[in-house]
This record gives sequence, C-alpha cells and structure tokens, in this order.
Amino acid sequence: MKKYIEQNGITYELRGEQYCPLLELPERRKIGKYGRLHLEYLKTHRKGRYTNLLSEGTLNQRLYEIDLESKQMVESIITRLATERVIDENMKDRDMLCWVTEMNNIKASAEEIVLREVVYV
Repeated sequence: MKKYIEQNGITYELRGEQYCPLLELPERRKIGKYGRLHLEYLKTHRKGRYTNLLSEGTLNQRLYEIDLESKQMVESIITRLATERVIDENMKDRDMLCWVTEMNNIKASAEEIVLREVVYV
C-alpha cells in the first residue's frame, strides 16, 4: 500500500490500516475592535455572507483586513480633522481641557465615519 495518496485535491496519509486526510488550518490573525464589530454585524445581519466566508476559510483573513483598514482610516481622519480645526500642540499647551475635548470629539466623529463606511457594510 502507498504511504500517501491524493484524491479530489486532498492528500491522505496511511496510518495503520486507514488513510487520514492531511489538512491544514488557515493562519489565524489577531482581530481588533473593528474586526470584532464586523463579525457581529455579519452574524446578525448578513448570515449568508458570514456562512460563505466561514465555509471558504477566509473569514479570519477578511476580519483582519477590515480591522487594519479601519484603524488606518480612523488615524487619517483624525489627522485631517485636527489639521482643519487647528488643534495642535500650541492649543494643548494653552488649554489642555479644551484640547482633550476637541480630540475626543474628532475621534468619535472618525470612528462613526469608519463604522458607517467600512464596518457595517
């Protein structure tokens, strides 16, 4: 008997008297806040898409990409809005509380935009 056989694109190894498939799990990546939010959105509102991604083995990769794209988008929006509103280190030195308030508002706005345009799509 052969030690290895291939059938239907799957390689099997002889173990004892049986052939067992040699399967590899897809690489798992850490998923952040936006990836987890997108996962919950898929599970509750896009069940077919969730099932397809899960059965294809691409769910984790897709969530990682969403998370990475969302983080980059939030950072660029925060930078752009801070520049437009002239919120800089000078303002931080003059009035720390006002600077913190403005930066928190900008961050909330940026996250809302990203959630609407990337995560909940």
